[in-house]
Amino acid sequence: MTDIEYQDRAEALLKAVELACDRLNEATDADIDNQRVGGMITLTFANRSQIIINLQKPLHEVWLAARAGGFHYKFDGAAWVDTKGNGEFFANLSRYASEQAGLTLSFNS
Repeated sequence: MTDIEYQDRAEALLKAVELACDRLNEATDADIDNQRVGGMITLTFANRSQIIINLQKPLHEVWLAARAGGFHYKFDGAAWVDTKGNGEFFANLSRYASEQAGLTLSFNS
């Protein structure tokens, strides 16, 4: 993947996260505050816990930090997948956000 391809795909991922937060805030009682600064989004939940999503441009990865731990994702041609074989980005974000928010949330695009 070229740097430009990575940037396009990673920006699309961040935009999808932002749109999902807006959708979830309208459809549920989640009250997710999402703030983006450059290539990083911080999701803050009502209980003040956070999930941080950060682009790692030199590695062509997306990193996710949640209470469950830190995870690295690479684009495999179809989806952003965990570099240690632990699943797809949006499925994992949905699981970790649900755990932290205390209600079922779906970030699937």
